[in-house]
Amino acid sequence: MRVDKFLWSVRLFKTRSVSTARVKEGKVEVGGSAVKPSRELKVGEEVRVRTGAHYELVEVLAFPKGRVGAKLVEEYINDLTPVEEREKQALTMEVMREYPMKTGRPTKKDRRNWEKWQG
Repeated sequence: MRVDKFLWSVRLFKTRSVSTARVKEGKVEVGGSAVKPSRELKVGEEVRVRTGAHYELVEVLAFPKGRVGAKLVEEYINDLTPVEEREKQALTMEVMREYPMKTGRPTKKDRRNWEKWQG
């Protein structure tokens, strides 16, 4: 099975096009080297997927026929991600919840708060 299709089918990426784009960007490694989206996976290979500042390491156990439900993912991959990476992910999520990133134009409320703060 192709790398991009496998990562999508075991729910590591939301869409197949996002999966293909990440593989093309070099964010996915098999056996320690970056691969192309069309690379055929084999059972027992380890796939490392970089997402932001952290990564996930999974072992291929079997190949699904299509996209599987969240409860069935464990039949197809074995999660080998180190504990340190999981802690780093949790810390990142906590910081993002505490300080959400705003993009675009400030709202009227934001502007008023800014003006109050400025004096």
